[in-house]
Amino acid sequence: MSTHTPDRDRPLVAAVLADGDEDAFRQLYRHHSPRLFNFLLRVLGGSRRDAEDVLQETWIRVVEKLGTFRGEAAFGTWLTGVGLNMARTHLRRLGRRDEVVVEEVPEAPVRPATHEEAIDLERAISLLPDGYRTVLVLHDVEGWRHREIAAALDISDGTSKSQLFAARKWMRSYLGQPAEKKVNHDER
Repeated sequence: MSTHTPDRDRPLVAAVLADGDEDAFRQLYRHHSPRLFNFLLRVLGGSRRDAEDVLQETWIRVVEKLGTFRGEAAFGTWLTGVGLNMARTHLRRLGRRDEVVVEEVPEAPVRPATHEEAIDLERAISLLPDGYRTVLVLHDVEGWRHREIAAALDISDGTSKSQLFAARKWMRSYLGQPAEKKVNHDER
């Protein structure tokens, strides 16, 4: 069991802010980086190199902006928001937009031939259009509510909901599940 809790982050953040405590920073980095890396890997479509680059850029930004952390949310939540912003900036640099709103759901690629590929959920997530992938990861993986996603991505709640619906529909199609299966649309 980890002895690192969200409450334990507060004194570490305070120590980093007060006197640049490197040990406190290393503890934050070691505890949060694995989860942040997995989040970035999903949002960036599975590119390990991009996720590693953005992870490092995120921690650099955290050092620059740590004084703006007000403690209203858990440090991990704030860190994920910083990472999300860095990932979106990275996608824009690559000429990709993560705010894509598609009226019609793109057709899923032909289902992979082997069983191993067919059950590769991470691969399916990586193939989603950027905007769908971002909303799906934030909502279904990270547990964000639609209003939080809307605020972070500068979109409406309705756009967040429609992109999540489209992403789930695409995933069901890709993974070979019936598209007409009813999805529980919780109004988080």
